[in-house]
Amino acid sequence: MATPTAPPPFTPEDYRARITRAARDAAEAGLAGLLVAPGPDLTYLTGYRPTADTERLTVLVVVPGRDPVLVVPALEAADAAAAAGAPALTLRGWTDGEDPYGVTAPLLDRAGRFGVSDNAWALHLLALQRALPGTSYVALTEGLPMLRAVKDARELARIEAAGAAADAAYEDILQVRFAGRAETDVAADLAALLLGHGHSQVDFTVVGSGPNGADPHHEAGPRVIRDGDMVVLDFGGLKHGYGSDTTRTVHVGEPTAEERRVHEIVREAQRAGCEAVRPGAACQDVDRAARAVIEAAGYGEYFIHRTGHGIGVTTHEPPYMIEGERLPMVPGMCFSVEPGIYLPGRFGVRIEDIVTVTRTGGRRLNHTPRALAIVE
Repeated sequence: MATPTAPPPFTPEDYRARITRAARDAAEAGLAGLLVAPGPDLTYLTGYRPTADTERLTVLVVVPGRDPVLVVPALEAADAAAAAGAPALTLRGWTDGEDPYGVTAPLLDRAGRFGVSDNAWALHLLALQRALPGTSYVALTEGLPMLRAVKDARELARIEAAGAAADAAYEDILQVRFAGRAETDVAADLAALLLGHGHSQVDFTVVGSGPNGADPHHEAGPRVIRDGDMVVLDFGGLKHGYGSDTTRTVHVGEPTAEERRVHEIVREAQRAGCEAVRPGAACQDVDRAARAVIEAAGYGEYFIHRTGHGIGVTTHEPPYMIEGERLPMVPGMCFSVEPGIYLPGRFGVRIEDIVTVTRTGGRRLNHTPRALAIVE
């Protein structure tokens, strides 16, 4: 089978367009500008991913009507200049012993409300507040929730490719033996399969067998999987810089009637959640649709998490499919739909696909069977 061709890299023009749009959206949201720290926002806007999480200030300053400036430690300036989006930026270096906040403050208005990356260091934010006491700050998730939410065609192609690779990993894992092996063994198999199908990074491989499946974020552990176990498999990572995330629940040997019934309830809830995806509807409508099925079946108290989360340059990002999130769905949004039922001390079931909003509804980006698979 031919190896899929890697998509072409994003260009300086792509990053320039993203920054221009971010500046425009900031102005429309009443923000004086954006302060973008190392992390997914900076990667999205510039292509720059610093080699280390450091206490040295690195920040992209985006102020409407001005050229964007990347403030960066001098010892990392060469790496920053090599980033794909660097031609769209002015680089402002600072050296050890120099006050980085004194370098940054003149780039900002002395009064105003700025959006700041969710993961910015408090050390840096507090220092900027001291330098500019007339400013205030809001997290980008709150102030600019749509910054990375809507994917263009080239981003969507990457997420589809990542989803296809995760699907291939699931199809392969069904062929391995589960019974008599530790959860960590199966998790290692999943990680190897994701890498083998082109992922550059594995973010998580949840393998929750038997009672461990009732913990939605169970870390694979030493428990030996047994005949008769329900096993939750939730795994994903990055391929071509964009995320995959899928969950299927399998059973070792023949399941009981109750296990089949619970799995079918979750499958119906997941279908209802996917069918609720449409432009203009609120994100919370996806959660409501999936939750209604589980509540009607009498298992509402055992669905203990949101129905979904966005995905892009990270595997978890806005928007979130949860009650109270009234943000309207827009074509190009990509997010998970992953309801579950978790029976403490017994077993859990979760089914998850990534879905993208289209002009007429929603389209799943994962295509493996959602029926309860039987494994050995």
